[in-house]
Amino acid sequence: MVNNWLNIIQKKLLPPRCVLCAGPGYKDLDLCLGCLTDLPRNLSCCYRCGEHFETAIDVPQLCGRCLKKSPAFDETYAPFLYQSQMRHMIGRLKFANDYKHARLMAALLAEHIADSAELPDCLLPVPLHPKRYRERGFNQSIEIARHLSRQLGIPLDLTSCVRQRDTNHQTGLPAKQRRKNMRQAFKLVKPLAFQHIAIIDDVMTTGATCSALAATLKQAGVGKVDVWVCARA
Repeated sequence: MVNNWLNIIQKKLLPPRCVLCAGPGYKDLDLCLGCLTDLPRNLSCCYRCGEHFETAIDVPQLCGRCLKKSPAFDETYAPFLYQSQMRHMIGRLKFANDYKHARLMAALLAEHIADSAELPDCLLPVPLHPKRYRERGFNQSIEIARHLSRQLGIPLDLTSCVRQRDTNHQTGLPAKQRRKNMRQAFKLVKPLAFQHIAIIDDVMTTGATCSALAATLKQAGVGKVDVWVCARA
């Protein structure tokens, strides 16, 4: 009851404004309807890794890369492409500490998930190495996952898995080098009591990071691992 009244008061005093054009927000989003409509959608993609298909498909399909070598995770949900304004919003969160973008991206992702995915037992944001966390001051995947957990009513696990190696930055590396870079990057520090986990991240490029984390989870006995990302490169 108290939370409902606080939300009502907040909406009256601070109505949502579009983070892109500063116009009135659409529904409860910090996006106007026009900017929301203009976001690049990933409408046709590989169901396993989320890679975008140039031509529309009618049934779930795998891309050539997943047919050749399947990643450790089972399905990917990536409603947008890492282009134009979506790239801008992720950059504002990741490099400018603009936390309202985490709430917005979680709301967009939650809407997509509610329409298309089987809900997991737990959400697990991709961990940062402690050194990288100290440098950045926060983990954008955790910020998105916190909002998702509240919106969808799914438990959030921030302690069971750690990043044990301070891996090199993945930006600019080819897919093969990315996979090599992520070998044994993650470690479980306590048992997991979940059979279905969704890994949360902001953007997926090749999927090497999520695949390494999914492999760690499956070696510990997790039956199904999905990946939820805001955008697919």
